[in-house]
Amino acid sequence: MREGLIPTVLGTVVTASGAAFLGSKYKLAATGVLGFGLAHIVLGAIDLIEHR
Repeated sequence: MREGLIPTVLGTVVTASGAAFLGSKYKLAATGVLGFGLAHIVLGAIDLIEHR
């Protein structure tokens, strides 16, 4: 399995979860979860590109 694939997939799931909660009363928490997921996607993508 390629290095960085798991953080990228995990980031996608977390980002989708955060986006789903943006319309709820927990908007601040949803924004934090969304940012956390995006950070995982970026860092996982860097690993994927770095370890080709």
